[in-house]
Amino acid sequence: MQTGKLKVCIKNNQNSVRIPSGIRLLIRRCCHAVLISEGFTRDAEVSVSFVSNAEIRQLNHTYRNKDSVTDVLSFPLTGEDGTMEINAETGFVQLGDIVISIETAVKQAEIYSHSLTREIGFLTVHSMLHLLGYDHETSPLDERIMREKEESVLEKLGISREMTYTSQEE
Repeated sequence: MQTGKLKVCIKNNQNSVRIPSGIRLLIRRCCHAVLISEGFTRDAEVSVSFVSNAEIRQLNHTYRNKDSVTDVLSFPLTGEDGTMEINAETGFVQLGDIVISIETAVKQAEIYSHSLTREIGFLTVHSMLHLLGYDHETSPLDERIMREKEESVLEKLGISREMTYTSQEE
């Protein structure tokens, strides 16, 4: 299946964690893989930002009325009626914004004993699915569907659960 072009704008808006080399390419690969898996064939653009825990907490409070740190937030630009925003200059569909707390991603990678690559890949795929209309909070079935799609994409990218656990040195 032919996919459209994809523009991924990645910004680092924090200075507490150095972004490892390869992470930007990983994010682009994850975004592209989700569009392929979902049969999305139009030219598209997405924005991904790395922020601090303080900033993601503020965004979570402002937009979701939850005064807590979270790992990732997704801000789809699709209207309530399903219409998609189009960039007037490029003609690309504007899917929306992904905001990742790199501090929380590093912490979660340690907690779950897997690589930061796996964690950032998961958060990116998860958010891309949100940008395309999936919502794991609507029902247990929707949550399972979304989790299966996430793992399928990550497996195709070679960063499935089984392949990314780090060994614990005694």
